[in-house]
Amino acid sequence: MAGRREGPLTRNLNGNSLRGSRIAVAIMIGVLLGCVFAFLYPHGLFRTDPQIQNTRFIKSNLQVGSPSCESSERITMLKSEIVELSDKNADLKKQVRELTEKVRLAEQGKDHAQKQFMVLGEQHKAGPFGTVKGLRTNPTVIPDESVNPRLAKILEQVAVRRELIVALANSNVKESLEVWFTNIKRVGIPNYLVVALDDDIENLCKSKGVPVYKRDPDEGVDSVARSGGNHAVSGLKFRILREFLQLGYSVLLSDIDIVYLQNPFDHLYRDSDVESMSDGHNNYTAYGYNDVFDEPAMGWARYAHTMRIWVYNSGFFYLRPTIPSIELLDRVADRLARDLKAWDQAVFNEELFFPSHPGYTGLHASRRTMDFYLFMNSKVLFKTVRKDAKLKKLKPVIVHVNYHPDKLSRMKAVVEYYVYGKQNALDPYPDGSERQ
Repeated sequence: MAGRREGPLTRNLNGNSLRGSRIAVAIMIGVLLGCVFAFLYPHGLFRTDPQIQNTRFIKSNLQVGSPSCESSERITMLKSEIVELSDKNADLKKQVRELTEKVRLAEQGKDHAQKQFMVLGEQHKAGPFGTVKGLRTNPTVIPDESVNPRLAKILEQVAVRRELIVALANSNVKESLEVWFTNIKRVGIPNYLVVALDDDIENLCKSKGVPVYKRDPDEGVDSVARSGGNHAVSGLKFRILREFLQLGYSVLLSDIDIVYLQNPFDHLYRDSDVESMSDGHNNYTAYGYNDVFDEPAMGWARYAHTMRIWVYNSGFFYLRPTIPSIELLDRVADRLARDLKAWDQAVFNEELFFPSHPGYTGLHASRRTMDFYLFMNSKVLFKTVRKDAKLKKLKPVIVHVNYHPDKLSRMKAVVEYYVYGKQNALDPYPDGSERQ
């Protein structure tokens, strides 16, 4: 018997009925879930905290109403905060300057050969025999006007080709100072400056039209400047001159007991870090000689050869603004600060000449000795020159009355002799000093 078969119409009716049942079930499930969430979360699933809304509302009201509600107390508080921030800013600037200085000093300690290589460029092969010359003239430092802006402005007006004569003076040498700058003016030297160590000297210079600079108060310097003798005041220059070199200026340091007869800048070589006059009185003592030491007890080896040179005079020397020159000033100033009995001229020469050895690193500075007849000390003048017919015709660049205590009187005699041609002006004075 054959089975019963459904037609197409019957199948469509059944499919539509099933699909409609499924939709109804989905709707009922949705309604049911809605009721459940409505019961569990009456305020909604993603609600905003009323407290937050209130805070936002308050802030917006404050922002809108702040100009009209700003009180004088608030303004005062802001002003005090600005002052406090300004003070902190000044402190930070000071710290930056100190750190910059420390970095610069640290860089000074780097290997000199490496620095020279960086400056001079690539390495070179040595040339033929007799043609090789070592480095004598070190590069100058980059000028740093932030060190002392006030001094920088003065030097711009006074210096010629970034070099000048500098002298320190207090009231103890007032009369000698007048002889000093009177002869500088007479020669026609424009680039010179007096560092006044007290008000009297500053006022004197201003009244005479002499370029003058008085440093800002510094008790470490001022206490010596007010009452210090020649040696104490002389030691100050190693601290004071540092700023001149940092500003990029070459300095011809001059004591006050010097008579200028020509312009010294016409007679400098400028090929070394330090160019100084000598305390020597002839070719041997001024420029060096082989001094043989005799010790008979040594028998065959009784003779020992030594090299000797008389010291540079720390009252007249020319410094180029180089790292070795600044290091020299630092070394001398440091030793003088630690040893109050030390003589600045002795320390100056020890730092210049003593070589490196175990426990000590010497200064790597190039140096040149000035012509002792042109840059003449008073021993050369009174013991030798005035007694020699040929040497008497020579006109020195300067005469430094460093060997004799009656400085002012001999300075005036030197002026009479060389400037006004008074041939017997030097006759009353002995070769040496009557004072012991």
